[in-house]
Amino acid sequence: MYESIKPGQPWLDTDGNRIQAHGGSIISVGDTFYWYGENKEKTTGENNIWHWGVRCYSSKDMYNWKNEGIIIPPDTEDETSPLHPASMMDRPHIIYNETTQKYVAWLKIMGEPPYFTVLISDHLLGPYKIINRRVNPCGLNVGDFDLKADDKTKKGYLISQRPHTSIYIVRLNDDYTDVLGEYTEHFPHTAPPDAREAPAYFYRNGLHYMITSGTTGYYSNPSEASAAADWMGPYEIQGNPHLNDTTKTSFNSQITSVFKHPGKKDLYIALADRWRPELPVLAGDKWESGEYSDLIQEKFRRIFDPAAEFVFSPEDAKDMRINSSVSEYVWLPLKFDKDKVYIEWLDEWKIEDYE
Repeated sequence: MYESIKPGQPWLDTDGNRIQAHGGSIISVGDTFYWYGENKEKTTGENNIWHWGVRCYSSKDMYNWKNEGIIIPPDTEDETSPLHPASMMDRPHIIYNETTQKYVAWLKIMGEPPYFTVLISDHLLGPYKIINRRVNPCGLNVGDFDLKADDKTKKGYLISQRPHTSIYIVRLNDDYTDVLGEYTEHFPHTAPPDAREAPAYFYRNGLHYMITSGTTGYYSNPSEASAAADWMGPYEIQGNPHLNDTTKTSFNSQITSVFKHPGKKDLYIALADRWRPELPVLAGDKWESGEYSDLIQEKFRRIFDPAAEFVFSPEDAKDMRINSSVSEYVWLPLKFDKDKVYIEWLDEWKIEDYE
């Protein structure tokens, strides 16, 4: 039994197995929390298996998680399916539509070009049915994303990376199964590592917040927080929210979503993946100073600089196929100084310590 959250430490379910809910989120239904994400149990980096469906866990205390099984299974028969294990499916997001009384799941599929696949279900735990096989919002390319519904208006929003370029926000249709025709674009950059990805949205005290990461593959990098008075922006950049992070790696993690605890007055939790727990060992004495992060960011800058004539080595290709079956999780509470958001490192913390 767990009695606290220990960021970055191995986290096992109630059966004693590693939790496999990467790039995921939490939905609360009544007094139960459901944590879902990419099932990476077979993704060792030595095979062509990118995922093994979407797995979900339930909990009453957010410490101890019961395995509820694979709620969106892989399609092992059809190699053209967006759910095939080699399809490079990422970052599932599920929201409940109160009007249709359906759970709507969006999946990022890194095809050529990348696209979203949309599924619906009568129940959070499935079964899910593909309702929209391929979505490229407003004709745009897609990447890491978040999916939210406004608590008051019930309007849905998609916040997506436009790979290596920007983040865009677009309204969903009434069913949450597609988008409407207008979008806004934010944080323009010409290329990695500065281009933003992994947008994580939350709303607090009349402001819309977004935390994004840079673009350096599975290498962690500095995050960036921003806030706006309106869903569609403009968003004002606040800077890196990770306090005293000399490693310049967001505490060796990448935030995938922010969860507002429904039973607490002001507890927002950044849910993050530690994709490569071994990085501090690889970096050695260059880790704590941030020198290793600087080297990685410069490497990605040269990779995407047409004038640099960078040669993509076999070792670089290997970095894109990591053993994510042993990736860990870094959950930390957000702190606020008026309207500015911060994240401090905690070796251990308890939900009960918050009002």
